[in-house]
Amino acid sequence: MRVHNLGSLERAIMEVLWDSTRPMLVRELQGVLNADADKLLAYTTVQTVAERLVKKGLLSRTAERKAFRYSARLSRDEHVTAVMLEALAETTDRAPVLSCFAQSVDLDDALRLLEELARRTAGHKHVGGPGWVPPPAP
Repeated sequence: MRVHNLGSLERAIMEVLWDSTRPMLVRELQGVLNADADKLLAYTTVQTVAERLVKKGLLSRTAERKAFRYSARLSRDEHVTAVMLEALAETTDRAPVLSCFAQSVDLDDALRLLEELARRTAGHKHVGGPGWVPPPAP
């Protein structure tokens, strides 16, 4: 599933569904999308794009009478994570990319990331590998 190639309407539909507490009918999606729009979207346009997102694996749908309710298959956080992992997978040498990323995030995010990595790696001994640089001695 390619996750980062979303058009503007695809992205808008995903945002509405991520913000929703329940699956939505196309008519409900259309209403939210048109609430502040300069140009109103047709029902069929919203339906077509929602179906495209189903085919891309980003939405799931459940039948309700003669319509479908749509919901996001991944949370917003899971989606962003998948985008980041997909981008990382596009390079064979991840060390420079990870280093650049670590240097680019703000300090609070870097500290949060360090805490999560420390939790994940607690009790594991790293044996090295390509591109691995041991941490500085305390």
